[in-house]
Amino acid sequence: MELTVGPNQFFWPADTWSAFYDDLTRSPVNHVVLGELVCSKRLPFYQDRIPDAISNLIEAGKDVALTSLALVTLKRERKLTAELAEMGVMVEVNDLTALTHLPRDCEFSVGPLVNVYNEGTLRWLASRGARRVCLPPELPIGSVAVLAATAAELGVAIEVWGHGRLPLAISGRCYHARLHGRTKDNCQFACEDDPDGLDVLTGDGKPFMAMNGVQTLSDSYACTDHQIDLLRSVGVSALRLSPQSRGFTRLCQLYRQRIDQDLAAGDLATEVRAASADIRLSDGFLTGAYGAEWSETSPQSTTSR
Repeated sequence: MELTVGPNQFFWPADTWSAFYDDLTRSPVNHVVLGELVCSKRLPFYQDRIPDAISNLIEAGKDVALTSLALVTLKRERKLTAELAEMGVMVEVNDLTALTHLPRDCEFSVGPLVNVYNEGTLRWLASRGARRVCLPPELPIGSVAVLAATAAELGVAIEVWGHGRLPLAISGRCYHARLHGRTKDNCQFACEDDPDGLDVLTGDGKPFMAMNGVQTLSDSYACTDHQIDLLRSVGVSALRLSPQSRGFTRLCQLYRQRIDQDLAAGDLATEVRAASADIRLSDGFLTGAYGAEWSETSPQSTTSR
């Protein structure tokens, strides 16, 4: 089983962005997806650094792809999407409108924001050129197994969301701008102050979700520590790790060790929680009754959100 690093969902300073991908050249991951997924206004801050990051990652033996935006609404965003096919690396489609800009004979990958819920959708995408599909993170293990079996027939690699805050929704409105009393066009990039998303609490102060500009995320961090052997057994090709601002290289190492069975089930989650005592983990979408459920029997399993 391989490891994929998905596109960074957050807005980081350009130097931080560059250092992150430089670190990935020395990490035990196989595939890296770069580019802007959430908000096109962020892209100019690091766009000129993408070619060097691609070159360095390829030189380090990593497969590289560039993501499309999750929601294309403006003419300049359509232009940016069209330009992805000219970059010389695989494109990851996270909005199906991106397909109109890809040549018919162009192979591509599909990100978790595309609703690949059934075999018919998977077969159509494969016929169109999809060679790698990261399934939506809300799918239960039964659906993952069916889709993985179909993908094996089609020669398509199947990924599952392995770790990180789950992407729940993309909006036309910017939550960060509204919080600071600004318009979306004059957001002043308030989301930069929250490099892993801004926690949202209920009226009585309990963790609920996280916001990231125009994006809504889960409060908990999905963690497949306890499902890796099961996912491997049903034919999943790779786990996808979502970038975070702290300890990510170590996280990649932990997942590699867990996949290679150098760590026992539970040890990975224990170290993650030790590094961030306030973090809440979840794996309920795969095997639980609800998404925020955590399979370990602990006080956290009754309080995670």
